[in-house]
Amino acid sequence: MFSIGDKVVYPMHGAGIIESIEEREILGELKKYYVMKIPIGEMKVMIPINNVEGIGIRDVIDNKCADSVFKSLEIKSDEQTSNWNKRYRENMDKIKSGDVFEVADVVKHLVLRERNKGLSTGERKMLNSAKQILISELVLAKNMNPNDVEDIINTRITS
Repeated sequence: MFSIGDKVVYPMHGAGIIESIEEREILGELKKYYVMKIPIGEMKVMIPINNVEGIGIRDVIDNKCADSVFKSLEIKSDEQTSNWNKRYRENMDKIKSGDVFEVADVVKHLVLRERNKGLSTGERKMLNSAKQILISELVLAKNMNPNDVEDIINTRITS
């Protein structure tokens, strides 16, 4: 169970801070929700409390783990498959996992692919989404400005 003020990650949406816990009536049924504010884009998300585990909500990583994420962006990795469909599915699975290192891996692979070969519209959209998810968590973990976090990500990714 989370509390107001907790920093949490909602897979596929990013990290944010629980602002409130509210009851809402949906289809005649009263349910409790966490209301989470995501710092990037000032978006608010309502998360049903009874389904937190199924969704994969977790605490934001700590400062030391954030340093490891930044370091992971520097590590040379294997080339991804040239099959667009397979690559897209694999990257989507990594993003859905909610694992910050998997999301960082997607960002790294897509940034490198963009630099070397360019990206399709679908992969460019995926890169932007994965980057925002990654940035939102690192902003909260390191207590930094989103633009500074993005600059660090971009400079750490090398071929």
